[in-house]
Amino acid sequence: MEEKSSFESFELQFNSVAQGFLRETAKWAKFLSIVGFVVIGLMVLGALAMFAIGGSSSQMGAMGGSMGMMGALGAAAGFIYLLIALLYFFPVLYLYKFATKATNALNSNNTEELTSSLENLKSHYKFIGILMAIMLIVYALIFIIAIVAGVGAAM
Repeated sequence: MEEKSSFESFELQFNSVAQGFLRETAKWAKFLSIVGFVVIGLMVLGALAMFAIGGSSSQMGAMGGSMGMMGALGAAAGFIYLLIALLYFFPVLYLYKFATKATNALNSNNTEELTSSLENLKSHYKFIGILMAIMLIVYALIFIIAIVAGVGAAM
């Protein structure tokens, strides 16, 4: 017969205070995710407006003038807005799923639902962490390029 170590037999206690903290966290997560979905919707509307402005500007540019360039810039800005909205959608979705599943788990005392909610919270933070790492790398590259360009211009 095999003996279990004290760590293997450790059982985590999820008392009413911890449940209260999780319930409040889920409420705030749901609020933030709903606000996030509204912001995503506004970004998509902004992107569509940029496309519309770009389209009308390019038609005016066809008649002569510099409006064609503004049309291209409007389309590029619309594309960037859509890309940012798409990137923002996934962490907001994970946060919303965490909030709803955590609330359901607490209401029904369902361990599997609680585990699923925590998996979504992990995915939310993992996505945000990877995005942050990418942004730090991009900022570092921009900083290095700016320094090289500044040194090159000074010579």
